[in-house]
Amino acid sequence: MATGYTNTLGNTIIDHIFRNQAYTPPTTIYVALTTTTPSRSAAGTEVTGGSYARVSVAFSAAGSGLSSNSGTLTWPTATADWGTVTHVELYDASTSGNRLWFGALTASRTITNGTTFSIAAGDLDLDASVTG
Repeated sequence: MATGYTNTLGNTIIDHIFRNQAYTPPTTIYVALTTTTPSRSAAGTEVTGGSYARVSVAFSAAGSGLSSNSGTLTWPTATADWGTVTHVELYDASTSGNRLWFGALTASRTITNGTTFSIAAGDLDLDASVTG
């Protein structure tokens, strides 16, 4: 899936590296599902209700500006229709928090009551050369 960093993360990187501003990275990153298209400056519409919750993710070591999720990501089984999920976003908190990254799913997926959504290990790609 294509990805890009948000303005929030871009500003943080610039301030940390080029302005020597302190930065403490988050201890956990969470993946949110959205039903609309996000951009560097604006979040998509995150799924709500029906047992939806963001899931935590771990990434492989970066190489050549690339990294991907190191394990399968599985959301709780939907107890109501979530709509058509088109994108994911990465946050530094399980609710609210700072949006760091976003990406389109390879194919949109309609999540209905009783459906369990997952992303296989290695399928959530972070590419430093893609900036949305």
